[in-house]
Amino acid sequence: MDKEILGSRIREQRKERKMTLEKFAEAAGIGLVYLGEIERGEKMPSMGTFIKIVNNLGLSADFILRDELVATKPLVLNEVTKKMKDLSPLHLKMVKDVVITMVDNFAATQKVDIGYEDEV
Repeated sequence: MDKEILGSRIREQRKERKMTLEKFAEAAGIGLVYLGEIERGEKMPSMGTFIKIVNNLGLSADFILRDELVATKPLVLNEVTKKMKDLSPLHLKMVKDVVITMVDNFAATQKVDIGYEDEV
């Protein structure tokens, strides 16, 4: 997994929980500077540090690693659904139309996209 993507997901989840960097670092038992480097994508956490982070965020590791794991399709679908929950009926229909068009185009081009690996 890319360090920057990992770091941004950790930061996003920390902020969603309204935790400051300082409070989160303390709660997780991680150095403040090190946590900042992880969130900025400058450092890749060790497995032990990663586990501390996800545990203190109340998340499963697969949520953070969802683009890297094949079995996380339900997580991706849930994330998309969550983003759409406050849309108006008109906007929901527009999103549905866009998604259907994209899926149809993917199906049509899948036969010519040699070498492409599905990342979700």
